[in-house]
This record gives sequence, C-alpha cells and structure tokens, in this order.
Amino acid sequence: MSNGALVISLDFELLWGVFDKVDWREKKEYFHNTREVIPEIIKLFEEHEISCTWATVGMLFNNDWDEWNANIPDKIPKYENERLSAYTFGKSIQSKETEELCFAPDLVKLIQETSNQEIATHTYSHYYCLEPGQEIEAFNADLKKTIELASNFGVELNSLVFPRNQYNPEYLEVCEILGIRTVRTNPENWYWQNTQNDSLAQKIFRTGDAYIGLFDKSYKASDISCFSQKITGQKASRLLRPYSKKIIINKLKLKRIFEEMEYAAKMGEHYHLWWHPHNFGGNPLENIKELQQILKKFSILKNKYGFCSKNMISIN
Repeated sequence: MSNGALVISLDFELLWGVFDKVDWREKKEYFHNTREVIPEIIKLFEEHEISCTWATVGMLFNNDWDEWNANIPDKIPKYENERLSAYTFGKSIQSKETEELCFAPDLVKLIQETSNQEIATHTYSHYYCLEPGQEIEAFNADLKKTIELASNFGVELNSLVFPRNQYNPEYLEVCEILGIRTVRTNPENWYWQNTQNDSLAQKIFRTGDAYIGLFDKSYKASDISCFSQKITGQKASRLLRPYSKKIIINKLKLKRIFEEMEYAAKMGEHYHLWWHPHNFGGNPLENIKELQQILKKFSILKNKYGFCSKNMISIN
C-alpha cells in the first residue's frame, strides 16, 4: 500500500473573494488581521514541513490601483448580476485606504520564497465560471492576464482552483491550452454540487457534515481524475471552518478532521484540506492554535504511518 498524503490548498483572495457579500469599511481590521496571520501560517508550515498550494487571485499581484487599472483585460466578464464583477467593484473603491485590502505582492513573494509552497491560480478576477453571463472568451482573457502577472514574479502557474467552487468542465480545454496541469474539484456528495445555486438543504448538510458523518472524504491516488493526457482533477475533502465562539463546535470539528486524517493515513489515501487565509481574520490567535493542533496530528501520523505532505502539483 502506498503512503497517504495530506494535501492543503488555500484560496488566497483578500477582499476580491467576498466584496459582493460584505461592506469593506467594516472589514478593514479583518483583512489587516489576515495579512498579519499569513506569515504565521507559513511559519507553521515550515516548522512541520508542510507543502501547500496557494490558489491566488491574480489581482493580488498588482502593487496599487494604477497598476490594476493598467491590467484590465480587453475582454471582461459580463455577468447578469453586475454586483459580481470585480471590475465594477474595483472602479468604485479606488483609494490608498483600500489598497491593502486588494493587493499583496509582498505576501506573494513571501510564499514564493518559502520551501514547498506552490503559487497556483484562483483566476485573475475571482472569475465565476457558472454564473449567468460568463463566457469562455472572457475566461480565456482572465487566465491569460493572471499568467502574465505571475510570470513577472517568475511564477509558472500549474494548478487552478475555481472560485466559489464553481467547477466548470467546459473551461478545462482553455486551462489545458494555457498550461494548467491540475484543478481542484468538489467532493462528490450532492450538497457540494451546483454551488452557485446553493439551496438551504445543501447549506444545512454541508454544515452538519463538518461535525458528523461517514469517513468518505479521502481518496486513493488512483481516483484522481484524468481529464486528458495533460490535465487532472483532484477532489477537495474538507473545508477547515474558522474558529467558533461555541467551544463544543470547535471540538467536534477538530475531532472530525483528526479522525478523517487518521483514516486516510491508515488506508494510504489522500486527504485534501482547504480554506481561505481570510477565514483566520476574525479570531487569528484561536485559528492559529487550531491549525497547530492539526499539524501536530499530521506529524504523529507521519511518524506512525508514513503519512506525507503534498501540494496539488506534486500529486498531479
């Protein structure tokens, strides 16, 4: 039996991932905390020899609004719901005050300089691949722009995570042509499908599944989907939910993750954990402590079963 692996991918977005859901004026401390906690996450990864894929929104590569304006692609998405457009939003909030919420070249460089960290793409504009009005030509222009900006950092993008888990198989051909070699897909459970519509039942089952349920989230390396000779798809296993003020919730969540990790290690399977760095922005100290516990559990499983750490491209 081959050794199992803990795979971690982070959806690195800052404000670009939630601008349609929050008032940025009320989130300045939250995103300031996020910027402060990312170096702490990286330190923990170094300490425990953790590989990680940072699926980065391409707009974060820009230094400021002047650069952002200069990098608007010729073709941009025309969603029916205009509130979803990063371009409409970005043009409405431009000031020095908002730059730290929207740009992070310093953090990109820190990730790049850290061993075993893969910088991947979360598209350029946090592109919604299943929303009405999206089209393949705009997605192509979006992906080309993020590849261009990444190359300015000496970064080659090999892995992609679809924003809001809006996995669209129709876009795989564009990904392949532009050099993407692997993408993250959703768990096969029904409540992870069609996330753009997200019924109440889906939300309830996803929440409940974080605390109780079957050990059905890990998978064998042989189960990684081969979409073609050049591109694969690997399923996410578990969203690491942020710290809750309800202590029992945190205990149940960590117990579930520990048990799933141990099952994967025993069975020689892959367990793919993911979250957004900004999920740590509300209670940074508590979230870091929980991550420490998870990584300590990984170290135990590594010594006991040979459980290893991988990023997305290393299991392509």
